[in-house]
Amino acid sequence: MYWLIIPAILLVFVAVILIRTLRFTPPVLPQVPAAPVQVDEAKLVDDMSAMIRCRTVSNRDESLVDWAEFEKFQNLLRERFPRIHEAATLTKLGRTGLLYHIKGASDAAPSVCMAHYDVVPVEESGWTRPAFDGFVEDGVLWGRGTLDTKGTLCGVMEALEQLLSSGYVPKNDLYLSFSGQEEIDGDCCRAIVSYLKEQGVRPAMVVDEGGAVVDHVFPGVDGQCALIGIAEKGNVSMDLGILSQGGHASTPPPHTILGQLSQAAVDMENHPFPRQLTRPVAEMFDTLGRHSTFLYRMIFANLWCFEPVLDMICKKSGGELNAMMRTTVAVTRMEGSRAYNVLPPKASMGINIHLMGSDTMESATEYLKKVINNDQISIRVVDGGNASAVSETTGEAWETLKTAIRQTWPEALVSPYLMMAGSDSRNYCAISDHVYRFSAMHLSKEERAMIHGNDERVPVQTLVRTVEFYLRLLQML
Repeated sequence: MYWLIIPAILLVFVAVILIRTLRFTPPVLPQVPAAPVQVDEAKLVDDMSAMIRCRTVSNRDESLVDWAEFEKFQNLLRERFPRIHEAATLTKLGRTGLLYHIKGASDAAPSVCMAHYDVVPVEESGWTRPAFDGFVEDGVLWGRGTLDTKGTLCGVMEALEQLLSSGYVPKNDLYLSFSGQEEIDGDCCRAIVSYLKEQGVRPAMVVDEGGAVVDHVFPGVDGQCALIGIAEKGNVSMDLGILSQGGHASTPPPHTILGQLSQAAVDMENHPFPRQLTRPVAEMFDTLGRHSTFLYRMIFANLWCFEPVLDMICKKSGGELNAMMRTTVAVTRMEGSRAYNVLPPKASMGINIHLMGSDTMESATEYLKKVINNDQISIRVVDGGNASAVSETTGEAWETLKTAIRQTWPEALVSPYLMMAGSDSRNYCAISDHVYRFSAMHLSKEERAMIHGNDERVPVQTLVRTVEFYLRLLQML
């Protein structure tokens, strides 16, 4: 009889796996009918082109910043959106922070729509079209900032200006929070949040850049997914340094200091941080996994069993799926001697770490020390911060945002996700439990790759849909 025990256990195991997979199906969602909205496309294109022509390039070295371009952009907003400037109180905070406040029928549940108007530098020689001309060709608007994030800033301003022309009064106080130093992690957004905290404002919803409507981003799901970042990973820069006596390269030691740093890089890559299944990722797997093919449904329905298998796949493949499962380390720079025949007296290596879940700058430093196991190599934190708090995915704010998305992109599956990069919105976690990172655009893989890259551009119809989204969202706030 004992020989029957193992087959019986295996049979029960397979049965549990199959039953859980078969029950892992998407919920039936109610219809969300949406009234058609009208957008003044000509005005939108003209306004957006004018925004692109403002060369609002931020830089940590303020002597390299053309502040006149930032003032030009602020004046442009006043000129192009007069109704907003008549209805709103504008408070300027920090060097470039703009906080518009429109009083609503109530101040009980205020909302904040965010964007930033600074952009990263441009290598003009790599662009097919001028980066700051606001050039429009074949229904596509070219220029730095079209995607990151003058497009969404223009979208919310166009929507609010249009609504105000029809007598719009928000149900609750509405704030527009714009920074001109997001790309350099400047102080503007922190100054805005500090001001709101002093005023006793606790937002019921904050919407900033982050996820978007995308295609083919989740295993086994072919359709559109609207990804809302409910948290973001921490971002830390570190320097690893080592010293030597230097000398002539003709008589090197057994292990040069650059060789030791190279070994440290290999050790870090061969010993990735342990996996963590954080709430944003678990909720994403639970939401989108129900729409995937049977094999993937089997995995996501039974992570209690298959999580190690998924982890192995992630470690081998790298990329975004792996980054959702663990703290990542990327070696980004290395410095040594300036001459080929000179042993450097000192060498350094720069790494960028994106912290996951419970990992902190302190715990990550200790982990790397153990992995590297070389007391000669020092580790110094240059700058950065820990992972953000995780926002709620229940309640009125979450449902309101989902409704506006589904009304605008009816075919999209709306899901939480973990944002890999950083944004100003993490500062709002200090005063709100409902901070959502969603760039209101349908972006292809090619378009997403243009962010911070050459030939950044956006189809005009994508911008039109952005305005449609904000028209619907603002009327529900």
